[in-house]
Amino acid sequence: MINSLTFKNFDASRVPSPCFVIDEVVIENNLKLLKRVQDESGAKVLAALKAFSCWSLAPLYKKYLSGVCASGLHEALLGEEYYGGEIHTYSAAYKAEDLNQICELSEHVIFNSFAQWQRFQPLLKQKAEQGFKPNFGLRINPEHSEGDVELYDPCAACSRLGIPRAQFDKQDLSGISGLHFHSLCEQLFEPLERTLDSIELNFSDILPQMEWVNFGGGHWITAPDYDIDKLIQRIKDFSEKYQVQVYLEPGEAVAIHSGVLVCEVLDLPHNGRPLAIVDCSATCHMPDTLEMPYRAELLNAGEQGKKAFSYRLGSTTCLAGDVIGDYSFDQPLEIGQRLMFDDQSHYTMVKTTTFNGIKLPSIALWNSESDQLTIVREFGYDDFKNRLS
Repeated sequence: MINSLTFKNFDASRVPSPCFVIDEVVIENNLKLLKRVQDESGAKVLAALKAFSCWSLAPLYKKYLSGVCASGLHEALLGEEYYGGEIHTYSAAYKAEDLNQICELSEHVIFNSFAQWQRFQPLLKQKAEQGFKPNFGLRINPEHSEGDVELYDPCAACSRLGIPRAQFDKQDLSGISGLHFHSLCEQLFEPLERTLDSIELNFSDILPQMEWVNFGGGHWITAPDYDIDKLIQRIKDFSEKYQVQVYLEPGEAVAIHSGVLVCEVLDLPHNGRPLAIVDCSATCHMPDTLEMPYRAELLNAGEQGKKAFSYRLGSTTCLAGDVIGDYSFDQPLEIGQRLMFDDQSHYTMVKTTTFNGIKLPSIALWNSESDQLTIVREFGYDDFKNRLS
């Protein structure tokens, strides 16, 4: 099933290859839906830059959301330079030199352990004396797992992410104004509901002491079957019960179904079966297809054997396992033919690498209503060289 429906008739020859093409209309529609949640629930919605940080679209974010959340100094700087609004920063651990600047950029700074919170007290007091007074929070580990893939489950056994409930005993929470949790990954409302039930049970004595609670990300709010009305009501109930400001940090929900990765067929070798070498890479350009793993859908293609001509698609890199998958087509592939991988905006552009010196995909913005197309960035040798020394 193809999710990026606006690209069904897009002419892939209009852009360089490889190239990420983002439909700004879909992005704006997603943002509008997130704003509805924000307006009707009273929550503040922040875009997670770790999932999708195409800052050329930052003007759209300013129209609809309250700000961004950052995973460290560089994302916080990007938020300050382009996005505006509130900046909330969380990292599993901070360096002193980074935290010094993060405190100047962020409205909320969230710590992952009591040890870091206590270690940096002299620095935080110094920043307060200089006039920088962000809100401070702690990331909790709900110890309630809703994930199917351990690699993406912050509540897996021995997770480094978040503070377990038992470690709160006998701790001084002076100076802490909020709690943060993030335990979902591309999930609907029901996993959030069960997670909140667990948190309310286990942190019932701590929640009333807080001014805000951040529900983190992983909420697939803009997916077609997400129950938005239940989300809005649960946020309202939670906010009223504990008298807190709720925050949401959607990442993939901003960019879901908004973009494709265009590539070109370079060669059609045969080794026991038909193969196709393309100029994009699973390991360099779509790493989640190997890490999660999942099968990237391809426009106008089917699973192996479903259509008349089947191929195994792979990259130009030397990694033997850099295989994108097995696909079938109505007609034989041809050298120079363009292909489009579906739904390749979130957690793709932010994860690209130049392994083997492979070229980074260009970035293009397309408006599916006006058909205006802009190539906003192309990459070359200097981008590869400047990451090395």
